[in-house]
Amino acid sequence: MARRRPANWSLLLQLIASIWFAGAGLLSAHQFPVDGTVLELDDSNFDSAISAFDYILVDFYAPWCGHCKRLAPELDAAAPVLAGLDHPIVIAKINADKYTKLASKYEIDGYPSLKVFMHGIPTDYSGPRKADLLVRYLRKFVAPDVAILESDSAIHNFVESAGTHFPIFIGFGLDESVISEFAKKYKKKAWFCVAKDFSEDVMVRYDFDKVPALVSIHPKYNQQSVFYGPYEGDFLDDFIKQNNLPLAVPITYETLKQMGDDKRKIVVTIMEDEVDSLKLVKILKSAASANRDLVFAYVGVKQWQEFTETFGVDKKTKLPKMLIWDGNEEYYLAEDIESLNDEQDLGSQISRFLEAYRAGRTVQKKLSGPSFIGFINSLIGIRTVYLIVFVVAVIMLIQYVTSQDEEVPHRRHTADSSSPSEDVKKEEYQSGDKED
Repeated sequence: MARRRPANWSLLLQLIASIWFAGAGLLSAHQFPVDGTVLELDDSNFDSAISAFDYILVDFYAPWCGHCKRLAPELDAAAPVLAGLDHPIVIAKINADKYTKLASKYEIDGYPSLKVFMHGIPTDYSGPRKADLLVRYLRKFVAPDVAILESDSAIHNFVESAGTHFPIFIGFGLDESVISEFAKKYKKKAWFCVAKDFSEDVMVRYDFDKVPALVSIHPKYNQQSVFYGPYEGDFLDDFIKQNNLPLAVPITYETLKQMGDDKRKIVVTIMEDEVDSLKLVKILKSAASANRDLVFAYVGVKQWQEFTETFGVDKKTKLPKMLIWDGNEEYYLAEDIESLNDEQDLGSQISRFLEAYRAGRTVQKKLSGPSFIGFINSLIGIRTVYLIVFVVAVIMLIQYVTSQDEEVPHRRHTADSSSPSEDVKKEEYQSGDKED
């Protein structure tokens, strides 16, 4: 009997340990108030908060930041609404100017910076910052992958409540299983639903004449398109991917991130002012509709001069200017069609530009150096640039120290056959030679 006691004690200890760790997890989840207030975190409890909640929006702020002070009451107003959802979203904040290690870990290079942590995985928040719009935007992250709609009113309410920041895909007469895989894949980028019952009025409103049909809506850009299949292979995926972006994309910090996820080449049109170029934008949309293998985007010098300068645009450049950008550091100009003439037919000029590109009649260019650095600064923040420079400097220092270590044995060998004075001269010469 005595021999069995260790085994019994071992089982008892395992049981106690299991109870202890389970209790510790519950304590971790309940050590933060869940009363709809904004949590104030620090470096001692940040990780615990991230692991305690499935969904948490964190505001990385600085006390001296004016934008942060204006955002704070909006977060205070949104917090109780988000906490009351079926799948609650907690709002928290942390002084990133004080807790710099955490700020560096999550690549915070400006204030305020918002990140959504879903099951511990961070995602940049780039949505609106007014309380009501912020709530509407964040609901997307906890909504079902595919909503089931049973009536005309349900369809109307769904589209209204979805807001304008995400495209909406509605499957009419389409089985949920057909789009469920893509709904999960693009959950952070679009709304998905299937309508089981609807009237002819709905068919007229969303401009489709048969089922099954998948309708894509871009409320922000007042655009929609219809897909009738086939629903097998890559056809459906291509339709959803292409319609995640509007036909003609205004280039902003946010849309650059979206286009970065797309593998298509980008037709960039640089104009003087986007506001005064609505006619050209309309023609670009028509060209985009006929060339879905390309992304069509536009930017005004007045709206983002620093970005346009990376493509060699200056005061002497004739605008509008068209080019093909690979999304990285190279772009292509069509031979003899670098700029558009407003006094001639713009549609024909754009067609000739695309024909030249597809025929390979292009000149390859690289983004300009100094202006491109400024563009990078605007995208990733100067603190990140400093971090990159620091890392490069450390690598160079390591390489230098390594090379010095490799020279030490050689110096010791020559010292055995040299006089002290000669040795000193050699050391002085080598040191001076390194400095040169």
